[in-house]
Amino acid sequence: MEIKVLGAGCAKCNQLEALVKQTLQELGKEANVEKVTDFPTIMSFGVMATPALVVDGKVKVSGRIPSAAEVKSFLG
Repeated sequence: MEIKVLGAGCAKCNQLEALVKQTLQELGKEANVEKVTDFPTIMSFGVMATPALVVDGKVKVSGRIPSAAEVKSFLG
């Protein structure tokens, strides 16, 4: 599983990254979690608002921090 957290490094972006890592640990799953701060790369996903979460190349959420239950459904 390939996971990307898109954002400029703001507090919400860091919070989303921590939530993803915590959820992976709870689920007992391993994944490559990459933080993307490069704006041209972020825009290549069609994301206009950060933070955003991309799982296996698909944008799951952008412009907000999803709930823990949402993250579990994305990663489960």
